[in-house]
Amino acid sequence: MASVAGSLQRNPVFGSHSSSNPTWALPASLNVQGPELRRISAIGRLSQRRSSSLIVRSAVEGVSVTDPPPPEDSAPVGGSKSETLPSLKLKLLSAVSGLNRGLAASEEDLQKADAAAKEIEAAGGPVDLSVDIDKLQGRWKLIYSSAFSSRTLGGSRPGPPTGRLLPITLGQVFQRIDVLSRDFDNIVELELGAPWPLPPAEVTATLAHKFELIGSAKIKINFEKTTVKTTGNLAQLPPLEIPRLPDSLRPPSNTRSGEFEVTYLDSDMRITQGDRGELRVFVIA
Repeated sequence: MASVAGSLQRNPVFGSHSSSNPTWALPASLNVQGPELRRISAIGRLSQRRSSSLIVRSAVEGVSVTDPPPPEDSAPVGGSKSETLPSLKLKLLSAVSGLNRGLAASEEDLQKADAAAKEIEAAGGPVDLSVDIDKLQGRWKLIYSSAFSSRTLGGSRPGPPTGRLLPITLGQVFQRIDVLSRDFDNIVELELGAPWPLPPAEVTATLAHKFELIGSAKIKINFEKTTVKTTGNLAQLPPLEIPRLPDSLRPPSNTRSGEFEVTYLDSDMRITQGDRGELRVFVIA
């Protein structure tokens, strides 16, 4: 009986049918009659219905009949990280936009920016500057600093308050890094108020440092000098180098060095944690 049923399923005549009126034909060489014929015909119709159902389901779901379906949780080549990071970076940029680099940030804004940065850091994984130090190269624009919410320049040497005791308006802030010479310059654009009717003076202060790696993701900078250059209407004036205070006159908090950790780094974004825990976000300029 099993051999007969197998022969029927392999026989193309047995499986031929139309979509509206399927017919079943037995090979002439088989002499099957009565109940045995009805039983074999029933098996053939059941096999045909199962085959048709599988074909229809395959066409609807786009799954091959012969190949096993792919795992539901399979990820594309390259992993989900490359797809997730752009959206997480956009989320962080959206969180800090309109905050005037942090000067206008509320406590809620600080928490949102911190949470968005932590998501990027988790997705990007640990930073290893011994391998990726070349990514530091270039001129970076500061777009957010949590320290600015306190209305100072932040860090272990916060500098003068902005907009409270002194008529100082903070402009753009950049970091210029040269990985070959180990130069690390903080460049700050400032607008200094002047008595009426004099216009405010626009200056650019460059705080020159040398940097060194003190860990896989940690950087130490050592202060060298400050140079102030007027811009705007007074751009023709030569730059002025501000002398450094002797160690005996410098307050204990005003050190010549600082440290920060790079928590995320790629070709166009850098996230750091400063020596006082301040969050800073840079984009390549």
